[in-house]
Amino acid sequence: LPSSISCSLAQPVTPELLVSPSSQDGDLGSECPEDRGNWTGRLDFLLSCIGYCVGLGNVWRFPYRAYTNGGGAFLVPYFVMLAICGIPIFFMELSLGQFSSLGPLAVWKISPLFKGVGMGTILIVSLVAIYYNMIIAYVLFYLFASLTSDLPWQHCGNWWNTDLCLDHHVIKAGNTTLPVNITNTVSPSEEYWSRYVLHIQGSSGIGDPGRIRWNLCLCLLLSWTIVYLCILKGVKSSGKVVYFTATFPYLILVMLLIRGVTLEGAWKGIRFYLTPQFDHLLSSKVWIEAALQIFYSLGVGFGGLLTFASYNTFHQNIYRDTFIVTLGNAITSILAGFAIFSVLGYMSQELGVPVNQVAKAGPGLAFVVYPQAMTMLRLSPFWSFLFFFMLLTLGLDSQFAFMETIVTAVTDEFPYYLRPKKASFSAVICIALFLMGLILTTEGGMYWLVLLDDYSAGFGLMVVVITTCLVVTRVYGMKRFCRDIHMMLGFKPGPYFRACWMVLSPATMMALLVYNIVKYQPSEYGSYRFPTWAEVLGILMGVLSCLMIPLGMVVAVLQEEGTLWERVQQASRPTMDWGPSLEENRTGMYVTSLAGSQSPKPLMVHMRKYGGITSFENTAIEVDREIEEEESMM
Repeated sequence: LPSSISCSLAQPVTPELLVSPSSQDGDLGSECPEDRGNWTGRLDFLLSCIGYCVGLGNVWRFPYRAYTNGGGAFLVPYFVMLAICGIPIFFMELSLGQFSSLGPLAVWKISPLFKGVGMGTILIVSLVAIYYNMIIAYVLFYLFASLTSDLPWQHCGNWWNTDLCLDHHVIKAGNTTLPVNITNTVSPSEEYWSRYVLHIQGSSGIGDPGRIRWNLCLCLLLSWTIVYLCILKGVKSSGKVVYFTATFPYLILVMLLIRGVTLEGAWKGIRFYLTPQFDHLLSSKVWIEAALQIFYSLGVGFGGLLTFASYNTFHQNIYRDTFIVTLGNAITSILAGFAIFSVLGYMSQELGVPVNQVAKAGPGLAFVVYPQAMTMLRLSPFWSFLFFFMLLTLGLDSQFAFMETIVTAVTDEFPYYLRPKKASFSAVICIALFLMGLILTTEGGMYWLVLLDDYSAGFGLMVVVITTCLVVTRVYGMKRFCRDIHMMLGFKPGPYFRACWMVLSPATMMALLVYNIVKYQPSEYGSYRFPTWAEVLGILMGVLSCLMIPLGMVVAVLQEEGTLWERVQQASRPTMDWGPSLEENRTGMYVTSLAGSQSPKPLMVHMRKYGGITSFENTAIEVDREIEEEESMM
């Protein structure tokens, strides 16, 4: 036969109905992933994950949580919960994303009945992205304010200060040896934050937002512009930015740590931070706090990990990457505690008050306490600029992940329409979220930010993660999931991972969910208590993400045929095109689902087309043998 005829006979013929509108040669497997894009560098994925996980919470939540829950003793439940809950769920998300090369919505081809889980994830991430970028806007505001010879929050006597303002520089100049009672006074940095930056005195509460603060509005616009420019080309652009934003914070953190431990009184703060109080380990609250810190610090359930892994090559060693990122995240949190509490120890000595009176968490630490401590140092504008630049890079990494999650999820649902216009679609999303975030730039915007922070990613996120864990292990099947990982990495997960996925991780997260519901406390900001309607609105935000799951079930069942039970069974099974996206990776059982595959021995089709047997194809042979043995036993 002529070579052209023999070549055409060797190629499987794809029926016209299976050819996509944008496919000219009918080769779906090779065309879609090229359009979707991949990481362009070897470290892009790893640094993106580190940047995503190591965020603002490592600096302003972990140190405070540690000292209020037993100091050094807190590290015991922290690492136990990391092993039980953090590492296994982290690895599960990466495995799902890398195996399927799909975003948080399309990945539910694994079980279309539960596609509502992906919808809930996108809703949660969208709400978080709105207020998280507002925090970055605050950081930008302080970053620009640090570009001066004297920090504006250094002294009293400005138009925004009140009679309660107490300047520690005046106290120090007076050479007083008596401890000063600061209980009924306010620091200049606190009044700068609340009365100048927020101008919160212009609002009576969450129902009275007041006027837009145009300086904050411009900072928010700038932060969204930065985010858009960095995700403009998807992971190809954000993957390069993280080489700076994921590594530079460590340099600044080390500089702040060295400066901190050399200050007088620094060890007073570090001792306060790390002195172990082992009696706290008998309290269930401490273990719950440790699990919460792990849960939110690693960013599981937000879809960011799954999205990043979906841009990997099929055989990327995510098992190794899981341990690098999770342990690196934990070590960073501990180091940040030293950097923060060394400065707080110095600050407490300067003011003559106990460390617990100056220690705070959240925005109070970043925008009040630490800026005040900076004013006590020589070259205070320099150290202030470094601190806020570190916060900026920490925050941007996480925001990149949130935005990439949203964009990837929607474009994977409509690939032929949106992927060619991904830059324009990203712009639309950024503009929409910017407009929704404008209420956060008003005088009462902080009340709305607190409400979003308390409810947007609360119990709804836990329900999403618990459901994902149960669907993968019970509905899809633990044996099948481990077989997929075996095909992808060349080995099966050990008893540790299987035990955590089956029992320990979902049980721990259910305990967290129950604890959060039982110990529910209404939101507050300082002395302000939120009205009932605001609490109801917050609870609805959390419930709405949960309602996406049954809503998705109804839609999936309606799309099937047969009796109700038959529809449920059909909708719970993986779709025909579930599996690796590239044809050369669809070895073993997955080749049979490829368009045009006509051979009863799918692995042999693969070998004929690509030639040779690699170590991963040996794995595929083992998987085929396992399936044949199971079928013969049945």
